[in-house]
Amino acid sequence: MCGIWALFGSDECLSVQCTNAMKIAHRGPDAFRFENVNGFTNCCFGFHRLAIVDQLYGMQPLRIKTFPFLWLCYNGEIYNHQLLKKQFGFDFQTKMDGEVLLHLYDRFGIEKMASLLDGVFAFILLDTANRKVHLGRDTYGVRPLFKLLTDDGFLAVCSEAKGLTNITHATPANIVPFLPGHFEVFDLKPNGKVQSLQMEPFHCCTQEPAHAICDTVERLTTSFDEEIVKSNIRTLFENAVRKRLMSHRRIGCLLSGGLDSSLVAATLVKLAKEEKLQYPIQTFSIGSDDSPDILAARKVAAHIGSEHHEVSFTAEEGIQAVEEVIFHLETYDITTIRASVGMYLVSKYIREKTDSVVIFSGEGSDELTQGYIYFHKAPNAKAGAEDSVRLLKELYLFDVLRADRTTAAHGLELRVPFLDHRFTAYYLSLPEEMRVPKQHGVEKYLLRDSFKGLNLIPEEILWRRKEAFSDGMMSLKKSWYLCLQEHLESMVNDNQMEKAHKTFPHNPPRTKEAYYFRQVFEKHFPGRAEWLSHFWMPRWINATDPSARTLSIYKPDKE
Repeated sequence: MCGIWALFGSDECLSVQCTNAMKIAHRGPDAFRFENVNGFTNCCFGFHRLAIVDQLYGMQPLRIKTFPFLWLCYNGEIYNHQLLKKQFGFDFQTKMDGEVLLHLYDRFGIEKMASLLDGVFAFILLDTANRKVHLGRDTYGVRPLFKLLTDDGFLAVCSEAKGLTNITHATPANIVPFLPGHFEVFDLKPNGKVQSLQMEPFHCCTQEPAHAICDTVERLTTSFDEEIVKSNIRTLFENAVRKRLMSHRRIGCLLSGGLDSSLVAATLVKLAKEEKLQYPIQTFSIGSDDSPDILAARKVAAHIGSEHHEVSFTAEEGIQAVEEVIFHLETYDITTIRASVGMYLVSKYIREKTDSVVIFSGEGSDELTQGYIYFHKAPNAKAGAEDSVRLLKELYLFDVLRADRTTAAHGLELRVPFLDHRFTAYYLSLPEEMRVPKQHGVEKYLLRDSFKGLNLIPEEILWRRKEAFSDGMMSLKKSWYLCLQEHLESMVNDNQMEKAHKTFPHNPPRTKEAYYFRQVFEKHFPGRAEWLSHFWMPRWINATDPSARTLSIYKPDKE
């Protein structure tokens, strides 16, 4: 996890523009560098480093003697870099996983290069010999990337939008998130300006990725026999966790006590022992003293034998953190902000009180496995399957954005095994009927059933009902979102609410809570409401609030 920033064709003095790159310094607390591109006086790179792999040669932009005309700035982890090196006989000059991008690009070109990368990434690749600039982002947008492109060809790129908002340029331009699963090619003109030549997807979540040929798990049996399917799910999930152990820094895991984070934590502890890691895995949960999450996480940690940390959290502390959280998130989406507060505070604790830097988490499972309670109301299996894919494609606006920004704010690197390409492609290839919630039963039935009877996590946790992270942090008597709403009631008046549609015509807020979030967002990012296309809301049910606890079909755990 790092911060990347680059300009091509700046009309303003670069030393003035460079101060903008410091706005993402939190993403890479270990070192930073600005570098001009030889021969292109108005092009430069900025890089903030979090050292995870190759402490010696890890600075960027990365350049190697074999390809002196290539400049690479990337943020991410390429889990199959050693397999690719072996398969194609590449001669590496560093231990950096990102070096494989240079070799792949030189041999195969940009499209095949991107499709062969198994990992999470956002990259800027400059080819001065062919005068081309390339951008790319991983399938689910786990790593963030924003771009600003003016009509006259000035291009600015950054890991977070805040690094672009104050850049000066002669002609107007929007800052937009770079689309996940795509690459873009620009022609680089002699004056440093660019022209977009090609923007294409290199991978779609419903297809098996091209890099499946470079994986430790062979091709799987395609039978839809239930036992074979469950065995494949276990194999691919374990493989997803194992490949993410690649790190020179200490690994930990967020543990909410829900199904997803518990499966990740338990598998991580098991594999850490097999791989003989020199330290115990630390797990982290956050909540008030009587929160259902804290109690469930405690049970899981005791069962798997992790070094467990509980971060206590009061409504007052959460409310105090809201503005900082919105600044880091760069969104005003209601459910994203609610869920981010706990994750932000637990990440702060990890950074200040421990030496864990690489943090595993359970993001992506609900979207993939139809885990949200509203899936019980899907009209049919096909509708459920289609909505699952929609949610996965929109992750970069919601859960993945939350997970990246709240951890990156404190210089931590997030890893999300549920969004492993092979795992997701396999799960989405299963018959639609296999993936639906069981009638009158529990959501994510297939995933739960796949780990039944293994004693990996306690059975009561394996079958624990879905509880939204922002709800489970506080007691059953009073959700975190209710504490927030009560506090914000006095911060926005009825007169403001009546004019909300005129004040904020794009995505107008319908509640005082939403109005307050929007006010804070506009304070930091005025006129940037278009960054969020729509609010996250449940489907197929008459919902006025994104919290599962407000839905008529919500049933709390009997415990």
